[in-house]
Formats: sequence, structure tokens, C-alpha cells
Amino acid sequence: MKPLSGMKLFYSFSIYIIAALLMWLQTHYTIPYLSEKTGLEPILFWFVIGALGIFLPLILLAMAILKSERYKLNSRTWYKRMRFVRMTGPDWMWSIFGILITGIGMVAVMGIITLFVDKLDYTPSFMEFEPLSAGRYWLLAVWFVFWIFNIMGEEILWRGVMQPRQELIFGRYTWVVQGTGWSLFHLAFGWQLWVILLPMMFIQPYIVQKTRNTWTGVIIHGVINGPSFIAIALGAIG
Repeated sequence: MKPLSGMKLFYSFSIYIIAALLMWLQTHYTIPYLSEKTGLEPILFWFVIGALGIFLPLILLAMAILKSERYKLNSRTWYKRMRFVRMTGPDWMWSIFGILITGIGMVAVMGIITLFVDKLDYTPSFMEFEPLSAGRYWLLAVWFVFWIFNIMGEEILWRGVMQPRQELIFGRYTWVVQGTGWSLFHLAFGWQLWVILLPMMFIQPYIVQKTRNTWTGVIIHGVINGPSFIAIALGAIG
């Protein structure tokens, strides 16, 4: 195991841009192609291709980076290198604060967007689906597996592997680099959803940096992402 070196801007954004291109290709070409050929709704392929063709590669890249650093893939690396450490009282408080302020920020952004457009249209075509009904609730099981890959794939790479090294270069402004790179990754979502997500893109890395605990990012990301999808899937929100 060699001493941890800083991750400079070029290295960081090489990863962000490659990941963003992968997201774009899968969502704008692979998923529409498979949906058209099979006649199945795009959301199913978003779950499958998203999990195996987008977020699993992020995990594999994270493992490759750790191996290049000569870290073993064990619990010590998980705790010490990637900062998946035990949650403390302040960590929980920061997580709750992050969820609340992110939620408020996203709702505020949605309100601002409505001032400039006739109708909110924040659902990308590859995520479109009708609210679940009898015979389609099995999609929730597929979504749950996807959700695990989504949250952990991003948090392992962005916050667990990259952020500690970025902090050695960018110090107190690392969250700005993280937020900018993370937002690039989501450009494929279309401008409305992309703008709505911006509060989370910057608040979450800031809190992870503040707490030095990657679990805070997992909690914020998971809570913002999970319940919102379930509410949409069950028709509670449109």
C-alpha cells in the first residue's frame, strides 16, 4: 500500500466525462433500441442497463483504482481508505439536515422552473412509465436491485474512492469539484431534471467532506432517490 496521492483536476474530470458519456450512450441509444425491439417499457431497461451497464462499471472502476493504489479489497480499505466509518450523532444530524435542505432546494428549483415553462417535464424518455397497477408491481423488485447498484455504485466511486484524494488537492473546495463533476454525469437526464438535481449535487459532497464519512452521502442520496421513485410509481406524485 503506497501513500495516498492527490487526484488532480484532469484525472478527476477524465473519469467524470467518461462516466457521463457512458450514461449518455446507454440512455439515449441502448435503452431506446432495446425498448423498441422488445416492445417493453423503457423503465425496465433503465433498471437493468442502468444497474449492469452504468453503475456496475463505476464499482469496477473504483476497484481498479484501489488496486492501482495497492490497496487490498478488504474491510480495512472500506473503513480507512474509503471512509465508510461508523455513524456518529453529528453524522446523523448532518445527514438529516442534508436531506431536508436538499429537498427544500429541489422543490424551490422546481418552482423557479415553472416561472419559465408552461409545464414541468422532468422525466427523461428512458424513465417514462405509467403508475404501477395489478400485474406490474414486480417492477418494484427490479427497481430495488437497481437502486442498490445506483446508490452504492456512485457513492463508492465518487465519495469513497475519489473524494478523499481530491481533498488532498482542492482542500475545502473539494465539494465544488465533486458537485461539478457529478452534475456532468447527469447531463443525460435532460435540462429540467438536471437543474432540479443541482442542490443535491453540491450539498451532498459538502456534507461528506464535512463529516469525513461516506455513509452520510449514501443516506442522503438513498433517501432522496428512493422514496421519490416509490411515490411516483404508486401514483402519489406525477
